[in-house]
Amino acid sequence: MSAYNTLPSWLRRALLDDSNRLVFSSREPDETEERVSEAFKPHRLTTAGALDARMHSVSLGQVSFNRLSYGAEVQIDPERLEQFYLIQMPLSGRAEILLDKDCVSSTSTVASILNPTAALSMRWSADCDQLMLRIEREALELACSLHLGHPLRTPLCFNGALQWLDDPNWNNLIVYLARLLKESPDAPSQPLIAGQLEQLIISTLLSVQPHNYFDELHQSDRCLAPRHVKKVEEYIEAHADEPLTPAQLAEYAGVSVRTLHSGFHDFRHQGPMEYLRTVRLQKVKAALEEPGESRSVTEIALSWGFSHMGRFSQEYRKAFGERPSETKRKFADN
Repeated sequence: MSAYNTLPSWLRRALLDDSNRLVFSSREPDETEERVSEAFKPHRLTTAGALDARMHSVSLGQVSFNRLSYGAEVQIDPERLEQFYLIQMPLSGRAEILLDKDCVSSTSTVASILNPTAALSMRWSADCDQLMLRIEREALELACSLHLGHPLRTPLCFNGALQWLDDPNWNNLIVYLARLLKESPDAPSQPLIAGQLEQLIISTLLSVQPHNYFDELHQSDRCLAPRHVKKVEEYIEAHADEPLTPAQLAEYAGVSVRTLHSGFHDFRHQGPMEYLRTVRLQKVKAALEEPGESRSVTEIALSWGFSHMGRFSQEYRKAFGERPSETKRKFADN
């Protein structure tokens, strides 16, 4: 038996001790469906038996840490999640997850990872009580593309089953999060701490759970980049909507422009300005995929620094295999 496949008793009470994190408690099906829809997305909830539902939640930047139980057997049909990934970790009970044509039986040792592009249907047992991490799609896919050094040509898709108690990296992450929230409940309100926790969760998931970019992401040179390269990558991600020059980036990193270029070409196989363009293209794509986005393609492209529409369209199509107008039309029809 693995040393990691059991949970300490205090972790089983994660998020329950703080009444400030209680989102709702209800025995009414309509209210329960409405409140869970507000936290995640609209869905159809079918119940078998009397509900005794409750949900707790805490925000960590682009990630939220949640706990949800229904107290009755339920069928949950949200279609596709679209804008976020969801990791569900049962503390008790089980959930049968249908993702497109794949089925995941989620138990107290097997977590489910729900990809935003997959058609989704779930059935929870009456005693199912789950810890859940919601990760915004834009944040996770951007982090992956930045680590890779190029835009994602296809959506990031994880294997649906995660042995969450057997993997020491993931197990210790959840234990750390729960302990921090228990012993330092004000930590999530500190922007620097929340941002660090957000990136820790995202990086751990990308590192431990197989996905369609897993092998490429684990090439050794991705991990060996010098600090000034990583520092500039982080700065670019945070300031991609601002006018940036190689000289400014080099000054921020405390190196010469030549050293900056050498570092990026040696470890990222592209220059820093190409890297900036990658980030901006990813940001444009995320905006075009946003339901209800009223701005035109041109307005969105201009907001991320693309002033030559012909060149922008060519770069976008090369990166993602379709014209930006096709992306916008596809998601406008959803």
